[in-house]
Amino acid sequence: MWLLIGAFLSLMLFGVPVAISMAVSSLLYIAVSGTVPDVVVAQRMIAGVESFPLLAVPFFILAGNLMNIAGVTGRIYSFAVALVGWMRGGLGQVNIIGSVIFSGMSGTAIADAAGLGTIEIKAMKDHGYSTEFSVGVTAASATLGPIIPPSLPFVIYGMLANVSIGALFLGGVIPGAVMTLMMMATVAWFAHRNKWGSDAKFSWRKLGGAGLEVFVVALFPIGVYVLVELGLSINASVMIALAILLAADWYFDFSAVMALMAPVILIGGMTLGWFTPTEAAVAAVIWSLFLGLVRYRSMTLRALAKATFDTIETTASVLFIVTAASIFAWLLTASQAAQALSDAILGFTQNKWVFLALANLLILFVGCFIDTIAAITILVPILLPIVLKLGIDPIHFGLIMTLNLMIGLLHPPLGMVLFVLARVAKLSVERTTMAILPWLVPLMLALLAITYIPELTLWLPRMAGLGR
Repeated sequence: MWLLIGAFLSLMLFGVPVAISMAVSSLLYIAVSGTVPDVVVAQRMIAGVESFPLLAVPFFILAGNLMNIAGVTGRIYSFAVALVGWMRGGLGQVNIIGSVIFSGMSGTAIADAAGLGTIEIKAMKDHGYSTEFSVGVTAASATLGPIIPPSLPFVIYGMLANVSIGALFLGGVIPGAVMTLMMMATVAWFAHRNKWGSDAKFSWRKLGGAGLEVFVVALFPIGVYVLVELGLSINASVMIALAILLAADWYFDFSAVMALMAPVILIGGMTLGWFTPTEAAVAAVIWSLFLGLVRYRSMTLRALAKATFDTIETTASVLFIVTAASIFAWLLTASQAAQALSDAILGFTQNKWVFLALANLLILFVGCFIDTIAAITILVPILLPIVLKLGIDPIHFGLIMTLNLMIGLLHPPLGMVLFVLARVAKLSVERTTMAILPWLVPLMLALLAITYIPELTLWLPRMAGLGR
């Protein structure tokens, strides 16, 4: 057990990538201990990726890439400017609202930071905001990507914890709203302290137009309900409502109605039983292709090919991490290391609220050093038995784990969002880290609220009949 953990930590200290560290330490343990047949390595690697829910990984990644090249990000930004650009610190608020909308399509923090973040940072710098503030608010808002459904980390967690991915998706809605409000309050505080004004003239026409777009999207489920009440089947009602919506969007050329419809289609389709959360990832890709190739006609074949190859590259790296982490996590369990760690934690406390505080500290620490997917794969076998024994809902714990690991993405030495934004903003990693520090306050407050008010996470899944 100690050989496995010691080899892994030693390799990490020498700067070896986390996936390779897990694979090499696992192979070393198998070779030295002689207690595990060599064939187990191949078996666990195959078993680690031989999962239907994991099919969602490449499709959600592709959907995010397609949205970035389809011109949807620009439309989201314009819509957000019309909606909140007139507030004090307007472009800071725009940054957050834009990330909320983009989160409903991409499911990853890195896609948000690399796609919408590029537009937002440039616009904020052009309007006189400091580079540090622009980077800080962009980094904080990017964490919304995996919290507001759909979410790639939820797919991995749901697969490992054997809980409903649809329930996890619904569980992220209210926590995402709480995080959004706390970030907007932080921007308002910065604006008040620095005496910032607005970045767009207040216009009833623009605000009304943005409000109308939200109203149009809200009318879609209402229209479906009315048609069903009139005696039409659900399938026919949805198709009619969608046809009317597409016609209205084509005629009025709305900025963001089609982007706002993405989470409605995904969550609605899962609720109606049209597709599973895994198939929802395919639906997200189809919707992205429709917008880029048919509705906006902004997607070229060359751009489509580039998005596809980028997706293959990203998927390969993610699945390699999953395979390496699968071997490592299985050996932790087989060598009784996971059980020993669980017993040590339970020996320290039997109080679930104390455990959640300790779990937060542990996951925050791990998230600073280990990739999100690898961290979930390693920590779930260790912590989930304790979660179930103490009566904590695994859906609630999934939100806690994901938010902790999203905060880890903002920290050196392995924070991918940190490095992406440092490159986009042409800032050093040190200055980028300092720029992000103030934004840990609203994120930590949101984490505390989500941790100790379980109903924020569990209310919607229970309303949908998916919770315990």
